[in-house]
Amino acid sequence: MKKCFIPPSLVTRYCLFNKSRVLIVAVILALLSTGCTGKVSQKNQPVVDSVSSKQNLPALRIGVLPTQSRTEQERMIKPLKEYLEQSLGQRGDSKSQSKIIGGQGRHKKREIEKVEYAIVSSVDFQIAKDYEQIIDWLLQDKLDMAYLGPMSYLEALDRGAKVEPLVAPIDKYTGQPWYRACIIVKQDSLIKTLKDLKGKRIAFVDKLSTSGYLMPLATFKKVGINYDRDFAQVLYTGSHSNSMAALEDGIVDAAATNISSYLKRQKSGKLTPQNSRILWESAPIPSSPIVVSKRLAPELILRLKQSFISSPEGLEDIIGTESAGYTLVSYSDYAPIVQLRKYLNLISVPGK
Repeated sequence: MKKCFIPPSLVTRYCLFNKSRVLIVAVILALLSTGCTGKVSQKNQPVVDSVSSKQNLPALRIGVLPTQSRTEQERMIKPLKEYLEQSLGQRGDSKSQSKIIGGQGRHKKREIEKVEYAIVSSVDFQIAKDYEQIIDWLLQDKLDMAYLGPMSYLEALDRGAKVEPLVAPIDKYTGQPWYRACIIVKQDSLIKTLKDLKGKRIAFVDKLSTSGYLMPLATFKKVGINYDRDFAQVLYTGSHSNSMAALEDGIVDAAATNISSYLKRQKSGKLTPQNSRILWESAPIPSSPIVVSKRLAPELILRLKQSFISSPEGLEDIIGTESAGYTLVSYSDYAPIVQLRKYLNLISVPGK
């Protein structure tokens, strides 16, 4: 059996996620009650044919969910693109250098890391127009890697996408690999409870959004709110920033988003603690996975894991989470979301 070496720094991050997973599963299941294997598909040729090949290197194609404004996401992509191209495109011999790797804070440690050979020629980002498009790109093999939410990741699997989770961000504010959905209203709104939302206008992100649709929907079912008939208007805005803008502009009375995006929005000076407030927040949600195609060579997948786990401080997660590094994830980490989708009968038919 082929073995895959995982550096100690990766193991540290994985253990952090493993402990947090117990909390996530327990809390979400309460709501319902009312890795690297080294295996590669034998049917597909790997994108990188040999670790020794330095000629005809491929470009790494990365898709991104449209969670923020396009301008904001393009701004965040630029330093990440530069970092990944440097990390994956280095050429050198086998001599070693001392380098700080292993993430942020107490997880940071000094180790000896080899100067690696180049493995990709460039890193090319594509921002999808909506959640459906990025899944279509994966199904059409137009992407090697994608930034997805937990729900869109599972939807992609349902439809036959051959992907696996790579890493997920650690939330800057909690220090944990999870985040929370929320519904926000204006500070002076007469809406005080979830049931007060009946007869009001509400903005959701997308039906494939975990925090901007799935988690609020599950809670509405629990408290007796009928999604189909109890709102005066339901608006799907396409991104978290658009949902919050709709609230700012008075187009809706409430907006579904997540705590990270809401805190990020406050920095713009539009939504502030003085003019807005959180009406409701969810149980912890497993962090949004960055997934890779199973067609990629194991060497490239391992290098990507190393690059993200060793990413420098201040590198923003480009779908909106203010992150403090990354942790390894696997399909089993998203079991609570699998259960919620079953609870709400949102499992897609293969080939949809």
